[in-house]
Amino acid sequence: MTISRTPPNRRTRAPAGRSVLSAMRALQDSPNGEESGTQAERRQEILEVAAQLFAERGYKATSIRQIADAVGMMAGSLYYHIQSKESLFVEIHNRALDAAASRIFSAIAPHTAPWARLEAACAELLDIQLSLSSITLPLMNSIISAPPDVRSALIKKRDEFETIFRNIIDDLPLPAAIDRDIYRIVLLRVLNTASDWYRSGRMSHEQIAHQIFAIFRHQAETEAAPASIGPRNRPTGRMSKPGRGSAAPASSNMLDKSPA
Repeated sequence: MTISRTPPNRRTRAPAGRSVLSAMRALQDSPNGEESGTQAERRQEILEVAAQLFAERGYKATSIRQIADAVGMMAGSLYYHIQSKESLFVEIHNRALDAAASRIFSAIAPHTAPWARLEAACAELLDIQLSLSSITLPLMNSIISAPPDVRSALIKKRDEFETIFRNIIDDLPLPAAIDRDIYRIVLLRVLNTASDWYRSGRMSHEQIAHQIFAIFRHQAETEAAPASIGPRNRPTGRMSKPGRGSAAPASSNMLDKSPA
């Protein structure tokens, strides 16, 4: 996919080729245990090329013919290695989430405290989503254009992936006033859409993840102990009304104008 113009400070996503799927190779249990080494290598090449095309163009705009042309095969010959475009996309999507889950499990393994586990999980997921060569986010965004039966399979896998965060959040000492499902949904929404506003420069992925985590932990602890919010967190003097030359309050739109 060619992009004619790139807005200033916007990062350009690198092609999702072989280097991106290297983590997925560790999970590449062949659906046919009798496949020869050559056939398995050929099928892996198809998966890698198809993943790149799906990530760049989306599910709907990627055809079997385009995948076949990219690997130097006739479209009909491609079906010797795959069942259908739908099953191919589901397999690539599931492998990408399995690879992401494996990274997150490794990140949280050294930690036992719930808050520490959540921070580690947030940092790892954010790094995955902000990686220039990541295919996880583009594949997840293609769900809207997939057919209903394919969409159901993708949602089922995504729900399985989110179980990682559901289990961590279930262990958090959250006050009863906070709904854990909403807490999880909002947190994942922030992490999964970070590429919409992220600009490289001022903060690293890890620093941004820590900020997101700190905000969610602070809010939870504030709800748990409202009495702790004392005068030190409020202005001590009288606030004057903003004059004509005063700066306007910051809005969320300013995130897109300042590098993070």
